Amino acid sequence: MNLSNAEEHLMNIIWEKKKAFMKDILEAHSDPKPASTTVATLLKRLSDKKAISFQVYGNSREYYPLISKSDYFSGKVNLLIKTFFNDSPSQFASFFTKETDLSEKQLESLKSIIDDQLKSKKS
Repeated sequence: MNLSNAEEHLMNIIWEKKKAFMKDILEAHSDPKPASTTVATLLKRLSDKKAISFQVYGNSREYYPLISKSDYFSGKVNLLIKTFFNDSPSQFASFFTKETDLSEKQLESLKSIIDDQLKSKKS
């Protein structure tokens, strides 16, 4: 699933709130707030993409996510690796660790995460 920046911003609000009416979404935006028609259009597009759904209460709709934030961003990272790193997680990791100027402490933290994942895969 590919979302625009505006759609991702809206999804972040919905993920954070878990369920939200239009007024909740508008209140969560920083100033200057977008027009309600703009938000309604984005909500419609997200619904069409099956990223969200809604429950109707009278004239109001309460929106909720159909995809978790973790699943969405996992898909984005996997697409990034496939598209820019020849589908090689090793190339991605090499690029990430060399080009982001990580501190020794940050690299140790990453190593610890990888070590923990290796242990869990072996058991």
